[in-house]
Amino acid sequence: MIAAPVSSLGADGTPRNLSRSARRCYRGAMTLKGRVKAGRLVVDEPTDLPEGTEIELLPLDPGDWLDAADRAALHDALRASDEDVKSGRLVDADAILSELRSR
Repeated sequence: MIAAPVSSLGADGTPRNLSRSARRCYRGAMTLKGRVKAGRLVVDEPTDLPEGTEIELLPLDPGDWLDAADRAALHDALRASDEDVKSGRLVDADAILSELRSR
């Protein structure tokens, strides 16, 4: 899971700096399990999807969906965060939560 400051989240709650395809993967309301059988993908459980519905399948634990730009943005943010910690630029989580709740 990627944690991001509230200010960097889009309206749908996913990080703004991720590509559109990466953002879509965080919004999925349905998860189906399946297996490869004789070179075909077979879904192992029933679904209420209408006949002929096209779905997009992603392998379980493919690593991540970051492209080069997203990965660079993540690494930049992690380096900046590490520098904040080393320099003592920290904010108490209770203070942040209190501020957010007051909005």
